[in-house]
Amino acid sequence: MGLLDNKTCLVTGAASNPGLGHSIAHVFAREGAEVLVTDIDGEGAQRTAEEILGAGGKAVAWQQDVSSEQAWDDAVERIRRDHGKLDAIVNNAGIAVLKPIEEITLDEYNRQMLINMTSVFLGTQRAVALMRENSTRGSIINMSSVAALVGVIGVTAYAASKGGVLGFTKAVAAETAREGIRCNTIHPGLIDTNMQKQAAVENTAEYEALNEAVPMGYMGKPQTIADAALFLASDLSSYVTGTQLVVDGGMINQ
Repeated sequence: MGLLDNKTCLVTGAASNPGLGHSIAHVFAREGAEVLVTDIDGEGAQRTAEEILGAGGKAVAWQQDVSSEQAWDDAVERIRRDHGKLDAIVNNAGIAVLKPIEEITLDEYNRQMLINMTSVFLGTQRAVALMRENSTRGSIINMSSVAALVGVIGVTAYAASKGGVLGFTKAVAAETAREGIRCNTIHPGLIDTNMQKQAAVENTAEYEALNEAVPMGYMGKPQTIADAALFLASDLSSYVTGTQLVVDGGMINQ
């Protein structure tokens, strides 16, 4: 028996390997879920689904622009038609534009908010509606960051978007708790992903300083975030809502 047997779970931003969504999709499938894999990179999403199918799991994939309201409406209709329900969603898709406050442009700021915050609003809103249709006691997991909890140099727009995710999630949790729909955030620290590698290129000095400051002495693996998402998606966390789950090797415990 898996922790997610008979559950249908959507994971956005699941193409990049190594990446959080990619790892979460694999862990969910391993625990028995039928995983719906989406990404702006449709071919990458399909590769993730094929990996899961090759390992004996259940998965389907499609291309999705999470910043598009129409794309979310299409996704919901597809889930309703092909799967009948949605038990859990991980709003994971995101980007990182890491620049000092004086260098970041308005266009870069707006794009950061669109992909990291507006997409979470759209995905959460649609998930709540779909869960209510079937009286599903579902789980909504929104990916935030330690940057939403402490001040980090060079991540102003990124921190604003992830801070928005945190406040938004707490409000949704309060609205849906009586219906058994849980809504929580995960706050990764430094995790060894393709996005993190790009951040190292864009902001090398700050990136190296952050690595040295991790109390556990090393960068985390995507599996650590996937395990946290598994807990929040499963019935193990049936009494957990509106909380922030920090997975950072002790970074903010300074």
